[in-house]
Amino acid sequence: MASIHTAPTMINNALTLLFSLLFLSTQAADSSPVSWSWSAEKVAEGVYDLVFTADIETGWTVYSQFLEDGGPVPTTLIFENLGGANLEGDAKESGHKKEGNDPLFGINVIKYLSDEEFKLVQRITGAKSNQTITGYLTFMCCDDEKCLPPTDVDFSFDLSTVGGGQGRASIENIDSSEKKKSSESPVQWTYSIAEGSGDSHQLTFTADIETGWTVYSMFIDEGGPIPTSIYYENPANLDLIGEATEVGDRKAGYDKIFDMDVVKFRGGTPYQITQDFRLVGEDAVSGFLTYMACDDKKCLAPTDVEFSLTTRTSAVAPVATATGDGLKMIDQVRPMLRETYVDPMAACGEADTKDKGLLWTYLFGFIGGLLALLTPCVFPMIPLTVSFFTKDTKRKGWVNASIYALSIIVIYVGMGLLITAVFGAGALNSLSTNWIANTIFFFIFMAFAFSFFGFYEIQLPSSWVNNSDRMADRGGLIGIFFMAFTLALVSFSCTGPIIGTALVQSATNPTGPFVAMLGFSMALALPFGLFAAFPAFLNNLPRSGGWMNSVKVVLGFIEVALAFKFLSVADLTSHWGLLRYELFLGIWVLVALGMAAYGFGWIKFPHDSPFKKISIRRYVYSFGSLALAAYLAMGFTYNKDIESYDAPKLLSGIAPPSGYNFFLEEPEVDPIIKAKYPSFGKCANGIDCFKDYFEGLAYAKEQGKPILIDHTGYGCVNCRKTEEYIWIDDRVRQHLNEDYVLISLYVDDRAPLEEVLLSKNTSEKLRNTGNKWKDFQEVNFDQITQPLYVMVTPDEQVIANPRGYKEGTEGYLNYLRCGLEAIEPSTVQ
Repeated sequence: MASIHTAPTMINNALTLLFSLLFLSTQAADSSPVSWSWSAEKVAEGVYDLVFTADIETGWTVYSQFLEDGGPVPTTLIFENLGGANLEGDAKESGHKKEGNDPLFGINVIKYLSDEEFKLVQRITGAKSNQTITGYLTFMCCDDEKCLPPTDVDFSFDLSTVGGGQGRASIENIDSSEKKKSSESPVQWTYSIAEGSGDSHQLTFTADIETGWTVYSMFIDEGGPIPTSIYYENPANLDLIGEATEVGDRKAGYDKIFDMDVVKFRGGTPYQITQDFRLVGEDAVSGFLTYMACDDKKCLAPTDVEFSLTTRTSAVAPVATATGDGLKMIDQVRPMLRETYVDPMAACGEADTKDKGLLWTYLFGFIGGLLALLTPCVFPMIPLTVSFFTKDTKRKGWVNASIYALSIIVIYVGMGLLITAVFGAGALNSLSTNWIANTIFFFIFMAFAFSFFGFYEIQLPSSWVNNSDRMADRGGLIGIFFMAFTLALVSFSCTGPIIGTALVQSATNPTGPFVAMLGFSMALALPFGLFAAFPAFLNNLPRSGGWMNSVKVVLGFIEVALAFKFLSVADLTSHWGLLRYELFLGIWVLVALGMAAYGFGWIKFPHDSPFKKISIRRYVYSFGSLALAAYLAMGFTYNKDIESYDAPKLLSGIAPPSGYNFFLEEPEVDPIIKAKYPSFGKCANGIDCFKDYFEGLAYAKEQGKPILIDHTGYGCVNCRKTEEYIWIDDRVRQHLNEDYVLISLYVDDRAPLEEVLLSKNTSEKLRNTGNKWKDFQEVNFDQITQPLYVMVTPDEQVIANPRGYKEGTEGYLNYLRCGLEAIEPSTVQ
């Protein structure tokens, strides 16, 4: 075994000095795991046996009187007042004696174990029956990890009574909580391997040191505290490159405990050791690290931390390498992930993980089209246009109306295709989560809302309408097409906000704008073809009137609510902390109350017609709005299971996560894990998660648990639906908390990276955390859609086909159980 800079013999020499200087210069501890009692027994006239008995707690030892110099402090009796009596030889000692070489001190020692009482019997002669004998006993005790400072116990014997005076030390046993604390190390170590430049690697040890404790440098003089040292079990396999480097809260200078200059690293800041090396044989490195920790009262025994790592599946992020243009290039490809993604271990999941939400995108567009029909810009055009087509024969009228309806579909679908072509699929997805775009969308939607309220109209240039109308006068197919185009232009003040809403909502999918416009245009075109075929139905249409303006006002309230949805996305991705759950929900409650107040006539807008009494329809609408406000307000109730608010299902994917709030305390997380892995915390529904793949992977290796990679985003609607409809289930939460290590990678997190990186595989610049995890998903799984759930073993083998968004708790639960069954069949219930 080879040390970087110390030999084992140095440890023994330093320990000798450590205990002789440290413990002789410190006061006795306030508590001890050893309790002493004493008594005197009369043997003959003037002859007494003074008996000292130690009750030792399990796991601790007390040392003999007869030890070599340079080791632990021996148990010693010091008599301050014998009153003329004489000591007859040395005290005799008895108990469970153990003798031999002690690795803690590196010399032969004699100690007494805790399963029997340890006794010292000192005989005195020439004592008088009425005298008092006083003094003190010095002892030191150790367990497997540490030694407590030497302690003095004052004693006093009154020989005037038969059997002598009885006494008991004033040292009490430490309580159970202190015992537990004493067994926990104040220093927690983690270690990892990263790829370096060329064929080199970098070994990193990180110590999380409790405040008040110190760990000593690797580079200190002999004769002082134990330096931190690294020993390799396979030194012939390693070619060390230079000396190790260390960083942390470094303090150098004179130390009164050791009476010399030392270098130590203080708690509260991680202490990190880095060693560059090349492998010349196997692709693994193992050994142990030795260190010693001290506070201002005591030093713990030197401790060994074993390590074993392989360069094949290291749980650390790849190291970026410099490029010619000043950027650092990073390769996030994980070979094992890519290899097993093609042919996973189990036949569960789904090979096609493309977004299954296109049906909802279509329905959202279709509903928007139906709402557009009810606006004053479109509704009056229906009988006017249909009557134009029915002037000719029934067949011709029906054909012309069908061409008109088809033209509407072509116009709006073409708009969707044009948007996709101009921005591109990737840009649309980025646009939907970009904080600048979402902030602009907020102001645009507020402008749409005030337009619907009647404060102004948003209109296209009149020249566009006039030119289109002239083309419509030509007749024939071209004329019918431009009639439809004229409708699109004239009705823009009403349909524009609805179209904008549909397009922005659909931008998360590359084909979303096409699908949304298809749904919108089919709903808008449907009545023109339907009423041309059955003109008698026109008689059943309600008359135009003030009710259409009411529809616009209601749409205005909806636009206000949706505007804050976009502002929420910008707030989440940029970590502003402004529009948290309570404020967002409060705004939606106020919008619902505003809708109710408008229905009751308490609020009026510029184009509202006067009415003397409230109709049944307005009553239904108003009380429905009040019911909506009450339902939303229930979202302020507290859910003990998830330690957060019980979010309304209606706002799933719209409101910020309930854990992102102003008033509730953050759920507690394991402080030890948090200290090792800063990204560790709570995700949706109070589930433990990591937000860094490599930290989560390292923890999974430690625990031997499979991983669930959650490719997600703050602005991902279907991600929130999964979390709030499926992850809320107790069975799913139990699997995610206990059986898997959840790693949630947010592809729209705008937190900037320390430096701009260049992706080796996509040649894209990675400026923020979201860019990094989007690149990670794309280069390893060939997809950029969210959510995407991938089950992975701790050695990065893909367990099953990834799963995209799918409704249904049972299917998701079966997916998780299938993954567990694939790796540990006997543990799945």
